[in-house]
Amino acid sequence: MASYLKTVVAPQMPPELYNAFICAMDKGNIRTMPNRIMPASSYPTPGAFLIGDSLNMRHSVTGGGMTVGLSDVVLLRDLLMPLNDLSNAASICKYLESFCVLRKPTAFAINTLASTLHTVFSSSDQDPARKEMKEAFFNYLSLGGVFSDGLMALLSGLNTNPLSLFFHCFAMLAYAVGSLLLPFPTAKRICIAARLILVGSGIIFPILKAEGIRATFFPATMPAYYRTPPVQSTGHRETGK
Repeated sequence: MASYLKTVVAPQMPPELYNAFICAMDKGNIRTMPNRIMPASSYPTPGAFLIGDSLNMRHSVTGGGMTVGLSDVVLLRDLLMPLNDLSNAASICKYLESFCVLRKPTAFAINTLASTLHTVFSSSDQDPARKEMKEAFFNYLSLGGVFSDGLMALLSGLNTNPLSLFFHCFAMLAYAVGSLLLPFPTAKRICIAARLILVGSGIIFPILKAEGIRATFFPATMPAYYRTPPVQSTGHRETGK
């Protein structure tokens, strides 16, 4: 690790940080930060609000934390825009319960892709199913057109439709299974294909369960979806103007 940091990372550091970076490497106290996956849970707290990685986490391989964080900022801005008075923390906290519901589609899409790519890139070639998944991912992207554009739109947060995510995930699985079984399926290839489906399903469905099927696919059926801004006094409105 120290050798890699000195030979690969250090030359890319700004000159102002280079000496301090090398000094830290020489001390040998290199710490690593584990990656965690944590679905968003609503903890209404008057006077405080969590967004981005402080609300939920995903693997950092796609940089999705920044995408979700910026998306949260835009959503929170839109929710707070009708308010002229922020003094009634309790009523505003109740109103902002809609935030967790409205952010679900974006967070679910980016969280799922981050976990998928982590599984793909960290997989060992000793596992035939994961090796096939890795090859299928790159081959799927190489198809271009709607296949690569669709995945990039999901990764960047430009497309937050969970149905689109499911389409691409299962299209990728179908592509991988088809590549394995065609033109002549064998018992070994069928076993690998079954294992491949289990691995893919093991990524998507636990995240979907944690995020909530109803909130992800049918947010309009959630009561919090219809939260309206709290009624404010005329005096506060005039002051806000």
